Amino acid sequence: MSEARLSRCERRHAALDSLSDPGLLRELSYSNGRWIAGPKDFAVHDPASGQAVARVTAIGAEGVPEAVSAAAAAFPAWQALLPEERGVLLRRWADLIRENREDLARIMVLEQGKPLAEARGEIDYAASFPAWYAEEGCRLNVEGVTSHLANAEMIVRREAVGVVALVTPWNFPSAMLTRKAAAALAAGCTAVAHPSGETPLSALALAELAERAGMPAGVLNVLTGDSPEIVGALCDDARIGALSFTGSTAVGRLIATRCAPSMTRLVMELGGHAPLILFEDTDIGRAVDIAMDAKFATSGQDCLAANRIFVHRSIERVFLERFAARIAALRVGPGLDPATQIGPLMHERAIAKVEDQVDDALSRGARCLVGGGRHAAGPLFYTPTLLADVPDDAAIMREETFGPVAAVTVFDTEEEAVRRANDTEYGLMAYVLTENGARQWRMGRALQFGMVAINRVKITGGPVPFGGWKQSGLGREGSRHGIEAFTELKYLCIDTAAHDGPERKRA
Repeated sequence: MSEARLSRCERRHAALDSLSDPGLLRELSYSNGRWIAGPKDFAVHDPASGQAVARVTAIGAEGVPEAVSAAAAAFPAWQALLPEERGVLLRRWADLIRENREDLARIMVLEQGKPLAEARGEIDYAASFPAWYAEEGCRLNVEGVTSHLANAEMIVRREAVGVVALVTPWNFPSAMLTRKAAAALAAGCTAVAHPSGETPLSALALAELAERAGMPAGVLNVLTGDSPEIVGALCDDARIGALSFTGSTAVGRLIATRCAPSMTRLVMELGGHAPLILFEDTDIGRAVDIAMDAKFATSGQDCLAANRIFVHRSIERVFLERFAARIAALRVGPGLDPATQIGPLMHERAIAKVEDQVDDALSRGARCLVGGGRHAAGPLFYTPTLLADVPDDAAIMREETFGPVAAVTVFDTEEEAVRRANDTEYGLMAYVLTENGARQWRMGRALQFGMVAINRVKITGGPVPFGGWKQSGLGREGSRHGIEAFTELKYLCIDTAAHDGPERKRA
């Protein structure tokens, strides 16, 4: 990044000097194997300090058709490769991501703000998807069908849908790109990706590594700029065979409406409103550990975050005491500080939403046991907060929070816990803590969520079908279901009867 690209009031971020490979910091979009500039650019800021990190090019809607054309031109040759050949490139991409883990993590912290340890973990997570789909691409098997017709053989096969669009969020800027792109590329598709304008640098660094891995021109394209312009143009382009989006439910609805005329296939991972249910037989120490991890990872900016914590009345007092002590001890600060556990929120809108939810809960009778306001570390920092006695009609119990605020309420019976946990338009993730084996199975069946974690927090990974029910999304990412989302079924029916040919008839 050149000093000239920054305005007079913007100076090079000192942390950029610690990058081992400055070539990973890219400011141009990547299309058809070339780094291209748009008519405008925009600043990417460190949410911890407000300082500019880079100025990234803004491709307008007029730049989308060129990228889609490049992907369409690259598709026949890419699809024609053996799955093993595509897998070699995907594994090489995964290896380069791992080799550049520290630089990629630092770039992520600078644009997203999460603590460095969490950023390193995300890079590991991001690398896992190309590695996993390099193998899974070889398992898209042809399916034989027992014929119901005489003299006929029937085969069902999966074929790549063609060019796909990938729209990724700011809270997991690396892992969400590789989870989508690896599945699509392994299936034989080519892709046009658009990262969030808040965190484009991670996606551009991954495009740089994909190029170094030997991905052919046009196979993976990354366009930065105004999201409504770019995503709208992708929705309107009839050459897009599928669009995968991770983001809010509200934006997902808009995309679905925009894609309806072309009947574009959609894969959507949308909002979450996860319940965490603590039964009376759970170990309190373990419950506190799990609640901390489920609520405060990524500073609470996670669609899997435990937004509603239901605690059995018999353990409420001791749980709140221990939970409050742990929350109060959390270290708040910039992500590059090794001691930091809670970083800044992404923007002022996020801070304002958290403040509104806390104020609303308190006005409805909730008690604030820890925190409850902005933190002195900077304008985008919010103090880790614990609210008790939160009523079900509070906004925080109805809407996704995306911040470091834990909302706790009590319950008395299993039936009550299930009813209240399911009383939401969302259905992404639920957590249950109980040592009762029969109850574990009952809760797993009764909770209306796409994923249920019992007595643990971490459950995601390459083999996992990630996704939700209801307003939390369409389809799944990860697992074989994630690669199948980028394929179409083709049915072949072959006549096997012996027929007299023209020559025999003449004889």
